[in-house]
Amino acid sequence: MFPEMIYYEKAALEYKLGEELRRKYPDTEWIPIDNHNNIEEMRKRPNKDFGKMKQYLIVGIRKTHRYVENHKVSDYLVPYTSSGCTAMCLYCYLVCNYNKCSYLRLFVNREQMLERLIRHAQRADKEMVYEIGSNSDLILENTITGNLEWTIREFVKNPSGILTFPTKFDMVEPLLALDHKRRVIIRMSLNPQEIIRTVEFGTSPLNARIRALNAVCDAGYRVGILIAPVIMVEGWKELYEQLIRQMAEQLTDRVKKEAVIEIIFMTYSFVQNAINTEAFPNAVNLYEKEQMTGRGRGKYCYRKELREDGENYLRSLIGRYLKGMKILYIV
Repeated sequence: MFPEMIYYEKAALEYKLGEELRRKYPDTEWIPIDNHNNIEEMRKRPNKDFGKMKQYLIVGIRKTHRYVENHKVSDYLVPYTSSGCTAMCLYCYLVCNYNKCSYLRLFVNREQMLERLIRHAQRADKEMVYEIGSNSDLILENTITGNLEWTIREFVKNPSGILTFPTKFDMVEPLLALDHKRRVIIRMSLNPQEIIRTVEFGTSPLNARIRALNAVCDAGYRVGILIAPVIMVEGWKELYEQLIRQMAEQLTDRVKKEAVIEIIFMTYSFVQNAINTEAFPNAVNLYEKEQMTGRGRGKYCYRKELREDGENYLRSLIGRYLKGMKILYIV
């Protein structure tokens, strides 16, 4: 049962959320650490323990607060209340940054982070959009901390700015009755069910994601869709046609009218391949030498001609089945 163990910075228990988590998990072993970024015994674990490590929870204080400019669906990427995840998607880009230590870390100094974000929004000379979920999945995190509900309630007391985050999870019920004032954009990541089953371990199934997206849109939230990452497994064209047909059949008219689509082709890495080979020896192999080319140090992407064919194919499918829906970008 999650979490099997909790590693924590002692100072984290001086915060309200730290105290709440200590009370929530009284029977779980709590192990003190000096720094959530450098847990030596975790760094030394072999790659085959990756799945086991995903069952651990890390509680600390976020010390890095640098905003990064972004020019896709937000103005800034904002470090927020968590990083990492309990899911085990074979392509997860966080593995590139944290290696096998991409487990879920919770940061208890949420008041400090939200206050800084609100001040930034108030100083801006235009309506800024802040991506608060680029390093984690806030719908998942909310099931443990309630942080997303707290954030939305507190953020909308201030008249400036918009929040956005992506998710692969369907646990949206606690958000539906909140007074969000249309200042939150929830973006659902969709992939063919076969890819979710074989690649996106520990995430919600496709049908549940679509139902959740319809529900938050009906509750008045702004919404978006990520078809991401597009993975060129055997028979990928048939799989993605099935996905887009299912979207056409199951998305509400309101979602089709309001949502924009982001499409992201998979980038893979040597680090991910090394971990997956040892941790999931029977899983699908995402590295296809004939399809891929180098992209920076130790990273791979699909060859230009394949990606261009994929882009044209997806544009044609969306034009056929989801007429009127806007593609924001394809990368």
